[in-house]
Amino acid sequence: MASTTPEKVGFRQRLRQIFQVFKFVRGHDRLIVPLMLVAFLVPLLIGIGVAWFTGLWVIVPLAVLIAILATLIVFSRRVQKATYAQVEGQPGAALAVLESMPGNRNQRNWKFTPAVQVSQQQDVVHRVVGRPGVILLGEGASHRVKQLVNTERKRISRVLTDVPIHDVIVGEDEDKVSIRKLQSHLQKLPKSLTPGQVGQVAQRLQGLGGARPPIPKGPMPKSARAMKGAKQQMYRGR
Repeated sequence: MASTTPEKVGFRQRLRQIFQVFKFVRGHDRLIVPLMLVAFLVPLLIGIGVAWFTGLWVIVPLAVLIAILATLIVFSRRVQKATYAQVEGQPGAALAVLESMPGNRNQRNWKFTPAVQVSQQQDVVHRVVGRPGVILLGEGASHRVKQLVNTERKRISRVLTDVPIHDVIVGEDEDKVSIRKLQSHLQKLPKSLTPGQVGQVAQRLQGLGGARPPIPKGPMPKSARAMKGAKQQMYRGR
């Protein structure tokens, strides 16, 4: 029987993948190199300065660790900013952002079902199940997306009667949530389910009947794939 254990990524391969992510971001963000240098040098120089005046040279190794951590944080934020800029406004961008949420490897805390409702104009509603309950994530024109959300809400109500349902429409208008703030918005929603209940609710929703409109054909945008791969690789290294 073939082994189902996932193949471990070697150190060299991991470095190669991180370098590929760096090249991707550098092509869209000219500030990444100077900001990473500042993030590394400032805590390092402060640590050396403190050690010089106090004679406590044991501070230097700690300063090096802090400098590396600060550099990685800056790198992560610039990766996020560059990839958001690339996918913003493209179909499926919101789902790609959520699939890269921290701490959700293998959809442990959040379960995603893409394109449960789609209009002819390519407005789309995704279904997300997490600790807050069920989130209906809409992308497109507000008036059309709201109709799709209401349709999906009625379908869910036939299966679930005691689970909160939240509507979230992605966009830059006042009544929408910016894609850059989407992850934090969902994480701030009040928790209603335990981790075990999240999986149970997702399984119950899999049995929903009814035909779905066809998903617009075509591959996921290259930038969305890049973001998903970049984020997954960064979280593996933690």
